[in-house]
Amino acid sequence: MIPIEKREKRRRVTLQQVAEHAGVSRATASLIVRGSTNISEATRKKVLESMRELGYVYDRVAANLRSQHSSTVGLLITEIDNPFFSELLVGVHQSLDKDGYTVILGTTFDLKDKQDTLLSTMLEYRVGGVILSPVSKSTMETIERLRKWDIPVVLVAKDIPGSNCDYVGIDNVGGGKLAVDHLIRLGHRRIAFLGGPSESTAWKDRYRGYLLAHEEAGLAVDQSLWVEGHATVQGGVEALRKVLNSPNPPTAAFCYNDVVSFGVMHGLKEAGLTPGKDLAIVGFDNIKEAAIYNPSLTTIAATPELVGAHAADLLHQRIRGMDEGPQRIILKPQLVVRESCAAGSAGSAF
Repeated sequence: MIPIEKREKRRRVTLQQVAEHAGVSRATASLIVRGSTNISEATRKKVLESMRELGYVYDRVAANLRSQHSSTVGLLITEIDNPFFSELLVGVHQSLDKDGYTVILGTTFDLKDKQDTLLSTMLEYRVGGVILSPVSKSTMETIERLRKWDIPVVLVAKDIPGSNCDYVGIDNVGGGKLAVDHLIRLGHRRIAFLGGPSESTAWKDRYRGYLLAHEEAGLAVDQSLWVEGHATVQGGVEALRKVLNSPNPPTAAFCYNDVVSFGVMHGLKEAGLTPGKDLAIVGFDNIKEAAIYNPSLTTIAATPELVGAHAADLLHQRIRGMDEGPQRIILKPQLVVRESCAAGSAGSAF
């Protein structure tokens, strides 16, 4: 047996070796590992097969340093189990893949310390830019760290007040008002606002829409009917339990997002009540599950795939040198009416 200290260290396979093995130029092999679309499929397959046979690993960090241009971007989301972010990720990938970018995904679980750690890691890997759905308690400190590194950042879904950053999202105020206007038209007068963290700009804006709808209809707002909490199924269950115990319970609920709505409907069924009959429910996001839930969910369409695509395109422009002032792309919400808020529930109070 050869002593460990005398074993020859396996040398890293070079791109030149890959090119020679595949019978192409190094320039062609380089284009393929960088994701260029200007190469024939037959040549691409031949080079990729050589990479697999030789065990070639692309040193993306070193390549970024050589070119002074990173082909890697970071994407930070708050919740991996919320389908809204899964759909947003699809939009990001569809836009960035065609430009040859690789996406590094991180999940913060809405924790500021986790967000700071992930951002530091992404900066160490010299990402060319970051798409960030900020945690609810984000501050300007987060943005300043990125600016010191001269890295473009695009905020999505939730804003950071005063950040003066590019932002892509839905009109949360308009969406909240649209949801509550619909419930008021159905005859509801006691409408709860359930779930979501009140520190979030999305929560604040949706609540503003909730208040505007009441104000325009000449209705008083009972603050005992808004209950913040986690933007999860369990958060919806817990928020519902609180209003169920109210002396004068609501007949309808506008929920922070669709996931919270699912929790509210689950909680109603646990209590022996019928969603859409004993309590009308409107969600926010229109994730794919909303259409097949039982009952199907009336909700506000927030087009997460489109939000992701716009954010990715904007980040690409920044990486390529666009120097215009901060861009704000605000998409128009739409009401999608389904079974969860029947007009007949307006007189119900459990």
